[in-house]
Amino acid sequence: MAVEGKKTKPERVQTDESLRTERAKTDRELARQQTAIEEDADEVIDRARVSADAVLATARAKEDQHIEQAAAPVTATTTTVVEERALEDEVLRVERAAADEALRQEREESARALSPLLPMEREKTDRHLLTERVRSDDALSNRDDFLGIVSHDLRNLLGAIVMSSALLSKRAPGGDGGKATRGETERIQRYAARMNRLIGDLLDVASIDSGRLAVTRVGGDAAALVAEMVEMYRSSASAKGLDLEMELAERPLAADFDHDRMVQVLANLIANAIKFTPSGGSVRVRVERAEGGLLFCVSDTGPGIPGDMLENIFKRFWQVSENDRRGVGLGLYIVRSIVDAHGGKVWAESELGQGSRFYVTLPDSAAAKG
Repeated sequence: MAVEGKKTKPERVQTDESLRTERAKTDRELARQQTAIEEDADEVIDRARVSADAVLATARAKEDQHIEQAAAPVTATTTTVVEERALEDEVLRVERAAADEALRQEREESARALSPLLPMEREKTDRHLLTERVRSDDALSNRDDFLGIVSHDLRNLLGAIVMSSALLSKRAPGGDGGKATRGETERIQRYAARMNRLIGDLLDVASIDSGRLAVTRVGGDAAALVAEMVEMYRSSASAKGLDLEMELAERPLAADFDHDRMVQVLANLIANAIKFTPSGGSVRVRVERAEGGLLFCVSDTGPGIPGDMLENIFKRFWQVSENDRRGVGLGLYIVRSIVDAHGGKVWAESELGQGSRFYVTLPDSAAAKG
């Protein structure tokens, strides 16, 4: 039964999620800072009032001492002082309450005045973003249409070239006289196949960018897939003087995956291993059931990859060496996108002079329990 895999997430969806997350953080930070400012202001007011109360208490204590030392009748004077102080305290309480209310109203008015500003700025930003996205959509649509037309025409031309080269090879005379011709036609066919793969990579990248790269998982045999890929590249490895081996923990290894897309993944990894491994080396491909799903591994005895570059190699148009022109740096980017669409993970481990190991996992959702 076919299972529709998840599509890669468009960059603008990621942008929207990031924007919402950052705005939520900003709102929380603004609220925190506003609360901190108000608490600091309240603390300053409280300290000032405590200081004022202390000064008033000191002054009243001195006044009491002066009254006690005066010759006036103590009872009458004390009664008058108590009444005056009660009146002063009431006036002070009323004034402080009025000041607190004025401060509260000022804060509310300030909040009401400022509250529309941030939404207005965000609305303005959203309008600009929408306008730019409309322009971007038009540009991308035109690009995709152009790319589709050009790719179709190029593939038609490549098909004609391949057919013509095959016809030339068939018509070449036997023996040494036609050997050179057959060799050249084989070279033409290899180059045509390479160009066709490059066109396919460009179309895949366009699909990834637009979020239209999807996988359709069906029941299959992961061990048979590995055997198929090893057999496909055995002649290429032998021509370079490499040993191409496979390790299968069990056969069959039932799993759900998009066969064509996983062929694309393993083809990229095996082709890269053959490409970068010097003559006399070896390339090993294995698959096994691991905790949480399936684990594929393609290892080689090549020169290795610097540790600080292991994350970058899966980026688009990225190459380990600027002088390497054997590809355009799309293969591993497409590999990562396909694996992501399966819900899996891909990573590399390597040490200079010790070869490289590329791992691909497919989760339980894509692996059938055996």
